[in-house]
Amino acid sequence: MADGDDRQATFGSDGSLETDTTPDATGENDFGEAKEPNETDGGYSRYVVSSLLQKAVRRSDEEVAAWAAWELARSGYAWNLWDRLNLYVVEDLRAGSEVALTVERYEELATERWEPAEWKGRLCAIHAALAAARARSTREASNADAYFSAVAEVRAEARERGEEPAHDFPVGDLEPEGTFDAVFDGHTGEGARRDRGTRFFKTHGARVGPEGEDDQSARWQRLAMLLDDETDYSPADLDRAVEPVDPEAPWGEPGTSRDGDDEAESDRDDRDADRDESGNSSGSLSDFSS
Repeated sequence: MADGDDRQATFGSDGSLETDTTPDATGENDFGEAKEPNETDGGYSRYVVSSLLQKAVRRSDEEVAAWAAWELARSGYAWNLWDRLNLYVVEDLRAGSEVALTVERYEELATERWEPAEWKGRLCAIHAALAAARARSTREASNADAYFSAVAEVRAEARERGEEPAHDFPVGDLEPEGTFDAVFDGHTGEGARRDRGTRFFKTHGARVGPEGEDDQSARWQRLAMLLDDETDYSPADLDRAVEPVDPEAPWGEPGTSRDGDDEAESDRDDRDADRDESGNSSGSLSDFSS
């Protein structure tokens, strides 16, 4: 939750721990004793239980994750629980996991429809923790962040020394005519200066993959290109626009078809002739209208 960060532990000028225990977290523990600041009902430190929850999610230990979530929720630290769980889905789970939406929904139910420390709220906490623990665990985002940050420092230090960096970003200098030439279409200043218009975008920048377009999407793409009264597309252009990228070389091109490239145009014409001879031309509107 948004206010969770405001309640994290801080240290005073003398090194002592400063805490802000919420009213919901006060009262007695399971032993009938007045709870200390940041103590759970079971007599544990909420910081330790919160750390335990994250490690349990990371290790896919469902029972421990469920208990830690339940302990935080019943002890009045639901704000801490939901703040941590939302962090875990971006720090410890595989990108694209639907668990992020699942956790968000359980939090909404526990905090907006019901009381987070009551029975229904505790069930939501357990469900969310179990969902996170059952999801694919990975530190990929954190590892990528640490790696890219380290490379940024290496590059900066190398530039200061006037040397090539020992490690570089995966895109290198990111210049036209390089590996990532397709990104320099009319949407970029460099692409506009090179007069890379709609044809370049359709045949380079708009390609998808490696699964490629499905039959219906490919049909729509071809028809839209054929019906474009401002740009003329050859059969080879139509094929290239919907050809999936190579999973081993996703930035490679099936052919080099840049506007104004005579050699590429010649190669394309040769392919068109071959297709015409085989009777498989793809340049007719009627071929895609059914």
